[in-house]
Amino acid sequence: MLVSLQIGSLIAPAYACGCGAMVVDRDSRVAVDRETSAVGWDGRTEQIVMRLSVRGNAPEAAWIMPVPHRATVELGDAELFTELEAITAPVREERHYFWPREKDWPFGGSDHAVGDSAAGPRASAPVGVVGRERLGPFDVARLTATDPRALEGWLTENGFELPDRLATALTPYVEQKWEYVAVRLAPQERGTPLNGTLDPLRLRFASDRLVYPMRLSKLAATPQSLDLYVLADHRMEPRGTIGGRPATVSYAGRVDPAAEPYEALAAVTGDGPVFVTAMHQYFPAPERIDGDHELVATAQDTPYQKVIHRETLLTWGGVPAWLVTLSGGAAAVVVAALLLVRARRRRPVTPPPPVLTPPPLR
Repeated sequence: MLVSLQIGSLIAPAYACGCGAMVVDRDSRVAVDRETSAVGWDGRTEQIVMRLSVRGNAPEAAWIMPVPHRATVELGDAELFTELEAITAPVREERHYFWPREKDWPFGGSDHAVGDSAAGPRASAPVGVVGRERLGPFDVARLTATDPRALEGWLTENGFELPDRLATALTPYVEQKWEYVAVRLAPQERGTPLNGTLDPLRLRFASDRLVYPMRLSKLAATPQSLDLYVLADHRMEPRGTIGGRPATVSYAGRVDPAAEPYEALAAVTGDGPVFVTAMHQYFPAPERIDGDHELVATAQDTPYQKVIHRETLLTWGGVPAWLVTLSGGAAAVVVAALLLVRARRRRPVTPPPPVLTPPPLR
């Protein structure tokens, strides 16, 4: 099971957005501010629950996602993302330091912290429309394609223009005989621009490996950030970097959805315990992305949790400990000096030896 968080600034007419591509008409603009996807895999079937946050002036748009096999589509549960964020959140701990720092008195003031159903239109061969349904604000079409330009033809017939760059980027999926989920995004009120967070969609399809489609992200014009939350029997890691920097882990541990409880997560993964791995990857040059992410088990299930420390000045009774210590030390020195003086005053004075008068001379 995997969850990804993709954040970027993606402006129309057509750009990559994480595991898919967004397309609008020539005169419209749209930005995908955030894409969150939860992906689960049991060894045979993969599930992706994805949610988009969009903004722009486009009254509608098309979102295209390649999948390795025939997919079914339904509305997802937004609560799933709330639970996953809670599971992988870092632990916050407080620790103290003794000597004052730049922002502490007498230098400054405050403490500081350290530290992702309508009737189908006629399709031009060789595109096949294998399903079409209306799900909330989505008009979802499930397509097959045997030619790199076939998807472009279908989009054109449905009011969208597909740039050559995206058609070329789709070629490897066509060669591997992948299929597509094409989603027409439209606001609830007709004529209103697309804005805000859309309802999540849940996709299911057969897959013999845990794969997250990332190849289309190479079309992005700006650096991309990807957060992956992997839930499986063991701790997971990407098989390769696929053109980005090495992924860094921020959480790894076993979770029991039924014990917490995390109902939305249990609805996707079942009631049994799962191992959660959260990782982050950065793509400074998206054009270098050369494949899809495949995740595999690590050699050991080593647990890890990110800790954010809030460092504060050590105090005793609201008074800085260093001040109490120095004041106490100074007071001790003064007391010791007074005691020494007092002791000296009380010490008996030894009288001088008597002066012996010599006897008179005779």
